[in-house]
Amino acid sequence: MKNKSIGIIGLGTEVPKKTLSNYDLEKIVETSDEWIKSRSGISSRHIIGEDENVSDIAAAAGLKAVANAGLEPDDIDMIIMTTGSPELIWPSTACLAQAKMGMKNQPAFDLQAACSGFSYGLSMARQLMAADEYRHILLIGAEAMTRFLDWSDRSTCVLFGDAAAAAVIGPVDEGYGLLADYMGADGRGAGMLKIPVGGSGMSCSRAAPASAQKIVMNGREVFKFAVRIIPECVQTVIAKAGLKLDEIDFLIPHQANTRITEKAIEKLGLAKEKGVNNIENYGNTGAASIPLALAEAYASGRFKQGDIIVLVAFGAGLTWGANVIRWSLGS
Repeated sequence: MKNKSIGIIGLGTEVPKKTLSNYDLEKIVETSDEWIKSRSGISSRHIIGEDENVSDIAAAAGLKAVANAGLEPDDIDMIIMTTGSPELIWPSTACLAQAKMGMKNQPAFDLQAACSGFSYGLSMARQLMAADEYRHILLIGAEAMTRFLDWSDRSTCVLFGDAAAAAVIGPVDEGYGLLADYMGADGRGAGMLKIPVGGSGMSCSRAAPASAQKIVMNGREVFKFAVRIIPECVQTVIAKAGLKLDEIDFLIPHQANTRITEKAIEKLGLAKEKGVNNIENYGNTGAASIPLALAEAYASGRFKQGDIIVLVAFGAGLTWGANVIRWSLGS
């Protein structure tokens, strides 16, 4: 596949049936619909059920993406799962989802880059396929973020939701598909957004307050980081693709906060209508947020052949990533 174009050839999503509105949250924590929407743009989110796990929704999204690509499960050569809320420390959630999709033998592993995971995964898939090692890679972003929320902390519990979205990466017509990618990280910011307990540094068996087993976030600093890093990522990746900012047709940022998206688009000088935003009905779904927004916009007929689409992410780590796509799916 050397010197061949590589891109997204299938998309699929799965969200839990249960939803939690802002009005529902008013009964749980001191907050209001107006307060949440004015600070995040979120009205509702999906919540994984007690009888569900992240591998269940990941497998469902993965099979939909395979079908959308016109393939069979046996056509998949590798599974990359990106999640910040793995079902277990090990085995990987990718292996659990693989079994539920009725697949076997292909390599399957988790990629941990928090909310930047899907962007990292696209870059990895492109490079593996460019090396002529694989023909079809299934990339899944899936999260059960609500399992890690402190429902008494209104600064975090109102923001997150659960979802899965998947993409099949494969050969596309010359000149289309993934044109460039960019990744980075700065571990000095690791303390801004984390789940303190659950790893080997402090296992659940060691004495720790229950709140330490939940998401802890310095919202103000994360906001400042995101507003700075999104324009930097977009400018860098567009330059790598040999394009200019005014050639962008759509910008799909990690769906963390509407105010972040609006400020970043303003700093880039892009028209508001170029931004893709679906956070209102899903909240922040971590590594699933970008492919979920991408799949939803695609399904609505918003993209046309040849559109330049930029994906840009940021997350715990701190991590960031961006990808440029010349769209071909469905053309």
